[in-house]
Amino acid sequence: MTDWTETYRPSSLSEIRGNDSARDDLREWADTWDDHREAVVIYGPPGVGKTSAAHALASDKGWPTIELNASDTRTKDVIERVAGEAAKSGTLGQGGGGRRLVIMDEADNIHGNADRGGSRAVTSLVKEASQPMILIANDYYEMSNGLRNACEDIEFRSVSKRSIRPVLRDICRKEGIEFESDALEAIAEMNSGDLRGAINDLQALAEGRDRIVADDVVTGERDTTTGVFDYLDTVIKEAGPQDALEASYDVDETPDDLINWIEDNVPKDYHGEELASAYDFLANADRWLGRVRATQNYSFWRYAGDNMTAGVAAARREQKGGWTRYSPPTYWSKLGRSRGTRDKRDYIARKIAAANGTSMSTARREIMPHLAVMTHHCKNRELTVAMTARYELETEHVSFITGSGEDTNKVQSIVEDAERLREERAAEGTGGAFAPGEVTDDAAGESTDDEMPTDGDAMAAAADEGADDEASGEQSDDDTQAGLSDFM
Repeated sequence: MTDWTETYRPSSLSEIRGNDSARDDLREWADTWDDHREAVVIYGPPGVGKTSAAHALASDKGWPTIELNASDTRTKDVIERVAGEAAKSGTLGQGGGGRRLVIMDEADNIHGNADRGGSRAVTSLVKEASQPMILIANDYYEMSNGLRNACEDIEFRSVSKRSIRPVLRDICRKEGIEFESDALEAIAEMNSGDLRGAINDLQALAEGRDRIVADDVVTGERDTTTGVFDYLDTVIKEAGPQDALEASYDVDETPDDLINWIEDNVPKDYHGEELASAYDFLANADRWLGRVRATQNYSFWRYAGDNMTAGVAAARREQKGGWTRYSPPTYWSKLGRSRGTRDKRDYIARKIAAANGTSMSTARREIMPHLAVMTHHCKNRELTVAMTARYELETEHVSFITGSGEDTNKVQSIVEDAERLREERAAEGTGGAFAPGEVTDDAAGESTDDEMPTDGDAMAAAADEGADDEASGEQSDDDTQAGLSDFM
């Protein structure tokens, strides 16, 4: 038996079901390609017609296609040799001139160095291509920033049951199979927006039968995972509290990650009182997540889940409509903007842990944020010098903690003074840069502890000084805390 998904693949964009807006955007991209000459990424969950739409477009335009699978063609050399020649000259496959449509499937499966330059090669290719090029991805945000920025993007969303049923009905009629409407309804329901999965289920069910009734359809749900972007629509715009909670069970995100997704995106649709109420529920969820981290009692997750899902849905005061461009949490980008940032953070934490006899986790989560406040922009210069000497920090590390520019004269002179302080201490045989008397009374009061980062009185004095500065308006800038989330 032939595969019905191939037999009944749409031959024209007009036959694409369930994504009318995306279909029209794709047609417009192709019609105006000579004006913009950009590649396009079409993305969305599996089975919604992305690849079918690309081939249907080629059929409508009369463009021969060159199809590549990025997960099989991932190295720089292969991409440049195969896709590059096709996209730049259009001489592969059919030969001769004219337009060729290059279709690269699974474009979200190319990940930088792991693919030996494949991601950079594709990015360069889409910028230089002299032929129309469509990249297909399930997860848009798994693609590199450079590749996303080099392309237009069109989102294909899950196909509604209302759009799936007519497709199943047409196939049954063409195959000469009688059916009960409830049977097709059940197939559409169980596939949760996956049109390809619904057609496959229909074919499997129809084998050896000339009639399909509702009792023939297995009522168990398909094991599917809801995409986080679809779920954001559910919890923020559509579902009531109970439905929002139950839908969260199918989202492949931990509560720690899901709360960040919701927190960053809810202000795009909620405003005023409903936004304040939603944030109250998110704050309660965060408290429960804190208890999980403190006690390792993961049964508390359910209370966090109740608040961040049912609570946020209950906060909605009015019906929401339209399309919203949701995005990954900014917390993630702050947490690790680059490998270099994480390396600096971990280097400093390692130095602090070794000097103070603590774990790296304690150094990173508890000591470094305090140091950032106490030495912010090097305003307490003597303390900053003492800290730099104590932990043998270089300019890049001082800049990371204090928020001051690495190349500024201020940071350079602090590192030089710290080096002299270390030499003096070595000569005196004290072995400690944070010895009594080396920190000013303003920062440390009457401290006598030779390990400043763990001296509660000294840190309290420094924190009080910072609070006074803030009250007087000296720390009103948004960037005054040197990116504290980087330490976490």
